[in-house]
Amino acid sequence: MRRTHCHLKSFYREQVYETVSLNDKPEARRLKFNEMSQKWLQRALEDPITKILLKTSNLTKTQLETLLIDILAENYLDKSLNYDEKGRLRLTKAAVSRGSFNRTLKQAKTNVTESIYTILLLSYLGIIQSTSLAPYLEAANKLQTYTDAYKELSDQEKDAGVQLNIINVIREELSTMLEQLAKPKTSMDS
Repeated sequence: MRRTHCHLKSFYREQVYETVSLNDKPEARRLKFNEMSQKWLQRALEDPITKILLKTSNLTKTQLETLLIDILAENYLDKSLNYDEKGRLRLTKAAVSRGSFNRTLKQAKTNVTESIYTILLLSYLGIIQSTSLAPYLEAANKLQTYTDAYKELSDQEKDAGVQLNIINVIREELSTMLEQLAKPKTSMDS
């Protein structure tokens, strides 16, 4: 959640805040926020790393989108959105009811909580320290490096080309690593 929060902070600071002038009327600000939010959601959900991680996570794409909308709306608007308004931020063309949005959000939060408790359980039982988890820890470190490099790029204007090349190399390495980790191993692979 912390990395998502950092990405969302960066999004808000760079995209929404610069686009939405304080002189705009509240409705115009909200429309601009909705438009920028949907563009950001589209980019986030189409990101190759997100796709790889999502494919092997226990969240559906809809649950992830709903969770991101909820976090975005709760943390980056002066006025909170109701669930009908949050539902309208979804990328789907069809209308999303308040009840549907709430159910999907509850499922997403439950899945995230269960994932965290699974990690806590494995840690408690001493399984996390196992050498078989070393590639996952390496992937986590590579993800952190990727996130840091991406944040550094957004903070600095100079040497953007060099920084972008570094990010692309890290993304390719990370994609390959995550694809390999996602492949089920057979007993002969062990």
